[in-house]
Amino acid sequence: MSLVQILTPKITQAVQDLFEVQLDKVEFQATRREFEGDITMVVFPLLKLVKGNPVEIGTKIGNYLVENVAEVVKFNVVQGFLNIVISEVYYIQFLNQIKDDTTFGFVSPSKDSKAIMVEFASPNTNKPLHLGHIRNILLGYSVAQIIEASGQKSYKTQIINDRGIHICKSMLAWEKFGNGQTPESAGLKGDKLVGNFYVEFDKTYKAEIKDLMAQGKTEEEAKKLAPSILEAQEMLRKWEAGDEEVVSLWKKMNQWVYDGFGVTYKNLGVDFDSYYYESDTYLLGKEVVQFGLEKGIFEKDPDGSVWIDLTEDGLDRKIVLRSDGTAVYMTQDIGTAIQRVKDNPDVGGMVYTVGNEQDYHFKVLFLILKKLGFDWAASLYHLSYGMVELPSGKMKSREGTVVDADDLMQEMVATAQSISSALGKLEGYSASEKSELYKTIGMGALKYYMLKVDPKKTMMFNPEESVDFNGNTGPFIQYTYARIQSILRKADFDFSIQSKVEVMHEKEKELIKQVSLFPEIIQSAATNHSPALVANYTYDLVKEFNSFYQNVSILGEEDHNKKVFRVQLANKVGQTIKNAFGLLGINVPERM
Repeated sequence: MSLVQILTPKITQAVQDLFEVQLDKVEFQATRREFEGDITMVVFPLLKLVKGNPVEIGTKIGNYLVENVAEVVKFNVVQGFLNIVISEVYYIQFLNQIKDDTTFGFVSPSKDSKAIMVEFASPNTNKPLHLGHIRNILLGYSVAQIIEASGQKSYKTQIINDRGIHICKSMLAWEKFGNGQTPESAGLKGDKLVGNFYVEFDKTYKAEIKDLMAQGKTEEEAKKLAPSILEAQEMLRKWEAGDEEVVSLWKKMNQWVYDGFGVTYKNLGVDFDSYYYESDTYLLGKEVVQFGLEKGIFEKDPDGSVWIDLTEDGLDRKIVLRSDGTAVYMTQDIGTAIQRVKDNPDVGGMVYTVGNEQDYHFKVLFLILKKLGFDWAASLYHLSYGMVELPSGKMKSREGTVVDADDLMQEMVATAQSISSALGKLEGYSASEKSELYKTIGMGALKYYMLKVDPKKTMMFNPEESVDFNGNTGPFIQYTYARIQSILRKADFDFSIQSKVEVMHEKEKELIKQVSLFPEIIQSAATNHSPALVANYTYDLVKEFNSFYQNVSILGEEDHNKKVFRVQLANKVGQTIKNAFGLLGINVPERM
């Protein structure tokens, strides 16, 4: 049991016995380093229930805990903070109870627990994945892993935006300039080939606008009258009408893109449990509009359009069906959410990994679904994240200035190779072992750098900084893991048996304290949908281990019991690093 689990009921009982009041929640925080203690209870919330001096109240609770809780050996009170000192026996027993497997910190989902569906990636099929997609994908995948580890089943899904005018632009440019090119004949991944034609369309379109403006048209008129956009609009009309030739081309080019995306996902180390396609879902939701009208949730205007008035909820009036009977994005999102629960009846909530520019859209979507009466609508969450910026500025896909996801991954691996080779620590590695290590380091650097930042924040991505072997980086943590594995390989004795130490070094206790926080961190990361909590916890754990490593002899310790204990401790730390990095989708190397 964690300290929080042990202390919460004891403190609740203490307050009941001492002050005859019922405490609903006990607030804990880490003890500040300048004070003695292993965990701190915040006394101030009690002042709402108990009259008195916070120091006196804290002292009474502290004395009660020392007398009634075996794990508590002493305490001190600083203003309104009760700093509790825990016995060394607790930490020794805690370490011995951690099993030598890959499940420490994880909770198995119960049979009757509802699943959470996590949507991420959700690309357009007119261009390759880019740096912004990478942040989206890594966040969504990691959140799904963390939710699963917290004891709730998760499904990973995406909605692929495979229809619309942007798709037709690539198709039209391929027809005009492609000369029958295929990914095979061009020697390109399919998503890159299609993306090139999207850029080609934009160049042609801009040139036509310029010509029309030279003939006296306004810019707005030129944009509407340019031959390319008119042809693209006609192609979209034919697609919606089911024109065989257009639909056949659409299927062919989309498949090129899907195949290309598949390669990128594999290299990123992510997968999906299901896929939804906008071409299948764009009509979903229209029948729900009728249901909403009958229930008085929606209202029809004289022109035939259907709306929902959310002004009383602090939002605006939102259209859900145009006057010509066509659906809007909101309508299909309503329909898609409902369809997902039909397809997976155990789903009790959803997480949408979408940039913060869509914050308002999801407020409206979630509110509409609640008003329509779906109980799972109370468990919908928008994992809103900030933009990824580069030292060189923002990206523009139409102009072909995006940072391509595949190119970035290759650059990360190449940078890892350059730095690793310069350090000169790869003697005895085969070429294939080196190649695998470069990939592990490069991808670990990329993922960790992306995930250590709070999702809500806009971030600056610096590839070279991310591969630094010092500081808060993936390679620094991976190197510490590899150092631990080296210690375990050199240990020429059985360290699986329980050691018989009774007194610990201060650094041992601090390190076990940090390890013991991991289960709580997983739960907090799941609740807050934040892989950053796991990432930064792992960095803190590694810093604590390195301090332990520098101050305490491990294999050189003469006392055999202490040596066994310290190797066990190193082993548990390595295991926790591996478990934590697994939740971030990051591999760890056995040697480095």
